[in-house]
Amino acid sequence: MKRWVAFSTATALSGCVSTPLGYLEGSGSTSGDLLQSLARGFLAISVAVVLIIAVLIVVATQRARGRAARSAPGDIGREGGGVSAIYWGVGLSIPVLIAMAVWTFVSVQAVATPPQEPALAVTITGHRWWWDIDYQSAQPSGNLRTANELVVPTGVPVRLDLRSADVIHDFWVPKLGPKMDMIPGRTNHSWIEADRPGTYRGQCAEFCGVQHGRMSFVVRAVPPAEFKAWLNHQRQAVNASGPAQEIFEAKCGACHEVRGTSAAGIFGPDLTHVGSRTILAAMMPNTSHNLALWLGDTQGVKPGTEMPQTKLNPVERAQLVGWLETLK
Repeated sequence: MKRWVAFSTATALSGCVSTPLGYLEGSGSTSGDLLQSLARGFLAISVAVVLIIAVLIVVATQRARGRAARSAPGDIGREGGGVSAIYWGVGLSIPVLIAMAVWTFVSVQAVATPPQEPALAVTITGHRWWWDIDYQSAQPSGNLRTANELVVPTGVPVRLDLRSADVIHDFWVPKLGPKMDMIPGRTNHSWIEADRPGTYRGQCAEFCGVQHGRMSFVVRAVPPAEFKAWLNHQRQAVNASGPAQEIFEAKCGACHEVRGTSAAGIFGPDLTHVGSRTILAAMMPNTSHNLALWLGDTQGVKPGTEMPQTKLNPVERAQLVGWLETLK
């Protein structure tokens, strides 16, 4: 019962941090504008076709009833021009389909290649069910590893090297560009460029297991100067100590990393600056209550997650939550 209550609470809270995922609602990039124009155009064409077919069905039904009323009892009747209607339908459909195909090819070509060489490269690895984000640098010491929140500068193309650590995932930010599969054993490449500052929700778009629907993330687009300051801050190690850090190193350090401590795990998300970002793949707001809920009933909040239940007494849990909140 406790798990179901916790899970229901997490589900209700998930909407607090989510931003609209609507495919046709707003955009933050030129690629998003193109794809949304294509979607709106196809939607309009589809609606028009359905309406025309509905009208023709009504007309044909009324005409057939009229002929039946005028026919003598037992008269079999004859074909009433149906073949010519098929000819007309095919003749009108082909140009429309060709136009839709050309429109699609032109749009896909426009979003396939960035307008200029990307100045920033990020490796994103999909896990069940979270996102490992690694900012690449010319010097390995300058690399930055974070999770579930991709921060990018506006007006700058960003190359995405997409991988999977387990099953097939799919990287998708509807307002910034197209989808791209993440396949185990290979690296696929894509790119995004945010024209306007804002927070854009992303989602795994390939069914990957029980928590697929809650494998989301956010993209924060900020001005270049703000991004540079953020990047420099995120590269800094934490300067902390005390009983809570010792608890973390002993019970969490085998899987998680916090730079500046002895915790150097690589199996779970990097938590160096976890206090400044969303948690649980953008599933819940980062609050004391939610952190305590997650640490106290991990499988209840997110059934099937690969993170085991950490054995913490109430005092240890409270200390650990307070310490994690300071990591900003």
